[in-house]
Amino acid sequence: MKQKRLIMRTSILAIITLALAYTFYSNFMADRSVAKAGDLSVNFVLQDLEGERIELEEYKGKGVFLNFWGTYCPPCVKEMPIMEELYEEYKEKGVEIIAVNANEPKLTVERFANRHGLTFPIAIDNGLNVIEAYGIRPLPTTILIDEHGVIVRVFTGGMTEQMVRDFMEEIKPGT
Repeated sequence: MKQKRLIMRTSILAIITLALAYTFYSNFMADRSVAKAGDLSVNFVLQDLEGERIELEEYKGKGVFLNFWGTYCPPCVKEMPIMEELYEEYKEKGVEIIAVNANEPKLTVERFANRHGLTFPIAIDNGLNVIEAYGIRPLPTTILIDEHGVIVRVFTGGMTEQMVRDFMEEIKPGT
């Protein structure tokens, strides 16, 4: 009887251990990103802070610096002024920035944009549909899309000024 109990307890413990290991792996280790270099970008329609429609498809012919961010994310906050600084220079060269906020209240995002003097299009992904479609995790994540709508690079983490410049050069039309 004791041997049957030992086998049963060991089996249950093994199942629990496997379940925990799988949960840990799938939540923290597995690459769950959907967007990969070489893939076509996923079209989406969002509204910017002024209520204007932003559809990714309409940016064909331009390089798109698609940045997913949140006001609560320190690396996101640090890179926004850098993106703004380079926006004017690269907008004239055919590169557009679209900053997609991760489902924060509009007032929070507006105050952040005003405080930092951001002029590039900012949209809020209410419901996280676009973030889910691209498999974004964690923030910040930047997806570089060329003028043909093809994903050139997916970068996760904060960016320096040189990185932002290099990424914009990478998606500049005609390069």
